[in-house]
Amino acid sequence: MANTKSAEKRARQSEKRCARNMAIKSAMRTAAKKFRKAVEENRTAELESLLRIAQSRVDKAVSAGVIHKRTGARYKSRLYALLRRVQSAAR
Repeated sequence: MANTKSAEKRARQSEKRCARNMAIKSAMRTAAKKFRKAVEENRTAELESLLRIAQSRVDKAVSAGVIHKRTGARYKSRLYALLRRVQSAAR
C-alpha cells in the first residue's frame, strides 16, 4: 500500500502502463500466431498481408518500448525466414 500521494500516483501510472504493455504484446503475439497458422494451413494467398500486419505489430511494440529493438528484429527475422521456407518449398 502506498504511503504518500506521489506513491499512489506512481502505482496508478504503473497499472495503466502494465495494461497497455500487455495489450500491445498480446496483439503482437496474436498477429504472429495468425501468420504461423496460415503457414501450417498452406494459405499462401494471405501470407504476405498477415506478415505485414505481424511486422507492424512488432514495430509498434518496439516503438512503445514494450520489447527491445533487437528482440523485435529477431522476431521479424524468424517470421521472414518462415515465409522464405514456404515460398522455396512451393517452387
